[in-house]
Amino acid sequence: MTTGNMIRFVCILLLWVGLCWILISRAAKVDFMLVFTIVASGIIVFVPLYKKYVRKKS
Repeated sequence: MTTGNMIRFVCILLLWVGLCWILISRAAKVDFMLVFTIVASGIIVFVPLYKKYVRKKS
């Protein structure tokens, strides 16, 4: 990964963590649906980034 890609990855990570923090702090209680939403959003955001930038191309 180049430096520019690393900066983009870190910015997206910080944005995702911030949005998750807002979601958790405004929730009345932490239940299965909240945890599922956070995990699903993480998969949707980070799996394509992993496939594009981290995984070694053969």
